[in-house]
Amino acid sequence: QVQLVQSGGGLVQAGGSLTLSCEASGRTFRSYATGWFRQAPGKEREFVGAISRSGGSTRYADSVKGRFTISRANAKNTVYLQMNSLKPEDTAIYYCARVYRFDGAYDYWGQGTRVTVSS
Repeated sequence: QVQLVQSGGGLVQAGGSLTLSCEASGRTFRSYATGWFRQAPGKEREFVGAISRSGGSTRYADSVKGRFTISRANAKNTVYLQMNSLKPEDTAIYYCARVYRFDGAYDYWGQGTRVTVSS
């Protein structure tokens, strides 16, 4: 059974930084890419970014490019989302999810963690 357990998040002022973590159970973690998504109140879930299984390749939504960085520590079965220069419009519940490859289907999801950016 695969579980993705998220941590981090909280309340931060605009311009501040937060780091989210996504720790996976199981030995297959390093065989999968990991993506981050977010869902703001009243809006649909949107893609934030993703990182390849090795960590050598990343993709980002235009809205976060240059501000957010995804990294991973396979020895710790953990993927990170470093968020800098946060804006009020980044307020959302953030989810990590596992995917075999970038264009595949995400099969396991974290429980979500709330990020609130105050103006």
